[in-house]
Amino acid sequence: MKVAGLEWDEANGAKCRKHGVSPASIEQMFRRPIAVFPDPSHSRQEERFKAIGTSDDERSIFVAFTLRTRRALTFIRPISARYMHKKEIDHYEKEAAAVQKRR
Repeated sequence: MKVAGLEWDEANGAKCRKHGVSPASIEQMFRRPIAVFPDPSHSRQEERFKAIGTSDDERSIFVAFTLRTRRALTFIRPISARYMHKKEIDHYEKEAAAVQKRR
C-alpha cells in the first residue's frame, strides 16, 4: 500500500507527546522497517493497527494508528505512541527470530 504521509493535528500530536514520543520520532519509525498487526479490539468505528519499530536513535516504539483517505490519498493517523519497555522488546525480538527461522 502506498501511503502519502502521516496525518497530524493538535489532538493526536499531544497524545503521543504525553508518553514522551515526538511526532518526528514516529515519522522516523514509519520510514524504517516495522511490524504491523491488526487491532480489532480497540475500535468498532474504524480499522485500527498496532506497529512496532525503531526511531533513528534506535529506541523501540509502539504506535496505535488508523488509516485515513483524503482526496484519494492514504495517510497514517497515529492515535497513541509510547516507547516500549525492555520486556516487550525482548518478547518482540524473540518472536521475530522465530519467524525468521521458519522462512
